[in-house]
Amino acid sequence: MDEKERIEQLRRELHDHNYRYYVLNQPSISDYDFDMLMHELQDLEQRHPELYDPNSPTQRVGSDLQSEFRQVTHRYPMLSLANTYNEADVRQWYDSVAKGLGGEPFEVCCELKYDGLSISLTYVDGRLTQAVTRGDGVHGDDVTANVRTIRSIPLIIRGYEGTEARGYENSSEAESHLVPSSPRTSVPPKEFEIRGEILMPWVSFDRLNREREAAEEPLFANPRNAASGTLKSLDPKVVASRQLDAYLYYLLGEELPADGHYENLAAARQWGFKISEGMRKVTTVEEILDFISYWDQERKNLPVATDGIVLKVNSLRQQRALGFTAKSPRWAIAYKFKAERAQTRLLEVTYQVGRTGAVTPVANMEPVLLAGTTVRRATLNNEDFIRSFDLHIGDMVYVEKGGEIIPKIVGVNIDERPIIAQPVQFIKRCPECGTPLVNSLLNPSSSLWYCPNDTGCPPQIKGRIEHFVARKAMNIIGLGPEIIEDYYNQGLISNVADLYDIQVQQINGDGSRTKSAQNIVNSIAKSKEVPFERVVFALGIRFVGETSARLLARHFKTMDALMAAGLEELQEVEGIGEVMAKSIIGYFHNEQNRQIVERLRAYGLQFALSAEQTNAASDRLAGQSIVISGVFQHHSRDEYKLIIEQNGGKNVGSISGKTSFILAGDNMGPSKLEKAQKLGVRIVSEDEFLQMIQS
Repeated sequence: MDEKERIEQLRRELHDHNYRYYVLNQPSISDYDFDMLMHELQDLEQRHPELYDPNSPTQRVGSDLQSEFRQVTHRYPMLSLANTYNEADVRQWYDSVAKGLGGEPFEVCCELKYDGLSISLTYVDGRLTQAVTRGDGVHGDDVTANVRTIRSIPLIIRGYEGTEARGYENSSEAESHLVPSSPRTSVPPKEFEIRGEILMPWVSFDRLNREREAAEEPLFANPRNAASGTLKSLDPKVVASRQLDAYLYYLLGEELPADGHYENLAAARQWGFKISEGMRKVTTVEEILDFISYWDQERKNLPVATDGIVLKVNSLRQQRALGFTAKSPRWAIAYKFKAERAQTRLLEVTYQVGRTGAVTPVANMEPVLLAGTTVRRATLNNEDFIRSFDLHIGDMVYVEKGGEIIPKIVGVNIDERPIIAQPVQFIKRCPECGTPLVNSLLNPSSSLWYCPNDTGCPPQIKGRIEHFVARKAMNIIGLGPEIIEDYYNQGLISNVADLYDIQVQQINGDGSRTKSAQNIVNSIAKSKEVPFERVVFALGIRFVGETSARLLARHFKTMDALMAAGLEELQEVEGIGEVMAKSIIGYFHNEQNRQIVERLRAYGLQFALSAEQTNAASDRLAGQSIVISGVFQHHSRDEYKLIIEQNGGKNVGSISGKTSFILAGDNMGPSKLEKAQKLGVRIVSEDEFLQMIQS
């Protein structure tokens, strides 16, 4: 056997071992033997780079850093489901389906609703070619490199190239893995899409939060947030280290095995996908309610988070007949479980300081099991929240946590309050730097408190640096919260301008991290090309968001003009009110901030609109309010928003009598079309709009 043949054999064997371990939970070799096979394959692939395959098992360890995620248009829009929380709504949905089908018999597939990040996987010729997040339902992020690291997702479909490619020695062994409801022979289509949820199992979630707690890093609120944050990491090696999982629940394509949704998933299980065992096909509403009742309790024993049940009409033909509303399919509905509640004791209240200086109280409690995780802390929001419950240290409190929320206190058991319990008093000074706290600028009489020491308070400094390097700001790759914390503690950075002084030799450790260090330094240098409007946003001026920064940059055109602007001049910019204007003036009147800004100027950041942006500006759309809807061919939605602003127009999100016109692409939402026709709002096509701008 030559080395090429050995590479192909090892790839097949390792794919099969991954499937047995992560999907079937039936490992057939030891971890040591698996590692030895993997090392052999890695060595052979290094000797034969011409045989590179993105779907090789070696790619699951994670590749190099990515610079950004590419936006992709979904072939089939990823619509959300209508939600219900009670039995009456389930019955109503069932009756509406029966009515919509004109009394024709139908089956309902009952499934668990996994609480993760929605993903769409595309396979061509049996190989994973693309993985895209839900995004806005029309466009999503291409996260293929990250998804390749998830071992329960097949990179190559089992059986596509016949029994031999599956890694089985004979066909009878292959057939032993078919579930009873699977067709005995089911050839995967040449091209298809399968959707599901990327999840972080409870075990991985608890381990990750223990590590973050030990490092004094912010904890993830729940596995869904952790999974989402992990999958959006630009470093696939981070994704690989966090041991994500995936359950698939919807097959799409032109040549599916069957008309039944349940049967198609059974076929997908045969091809190597991880399909939930908690599925059931029923015909009556009573059977649906029995399924919901069973899993409302049994879900607590699952290894991953769930937050409800999904009900789907099983027949694809009947699904097409029922169709869609403007926002969701008529043939499916999601039943959401009620939030769980537990009682535990309040031990103390601590305080966190955010990037803007906002001080948030946090309840520290005796550990209690809630919705599958051990809860020790819960947000208390603000001073008014504490007063509303008359909280005392030592109180027995009721804690609630739905599938999508951070744990919160929802009540106090006054009957069990200790006699010597002391009321919780909100602090008067910053817990990090000792500065006296001040009220919110938005509402001086509110219960929101801030630390005004924005240039000397450590959490604010680190938070502003994290904001500065973010993707929508300066887009500096490789500088996550952990690394920023490390550089701050080392004394390498104490403000955003210090980033531009960093040298490779300062951050390459013992010399083993030279490549990653060089990538960070290169990314910092590249950030000098980021346009002016994003530089304004990156400064982190309180109340100035991404849209406000863009409006300010377009109006003033240079940093010097923005810095010199007075209160009235700032308020001339649409969307800039008195509070934001005062915050901008206060920021630039602070001597330390001005020094940082001048250093950034000296380093070469963009402090003015480019000539291209300035020349592109016109007043062709002045005074017009424009709604964008649909999918476009020539530019993205964000690019059209920018074009509208450059030409004096205003982007608005909803249609009203004041809307000037709708810029409509393909697949414009039917509800928007109906409302536009009702109000007599003009519909402008993409080509018409571009002619309008160029004329």
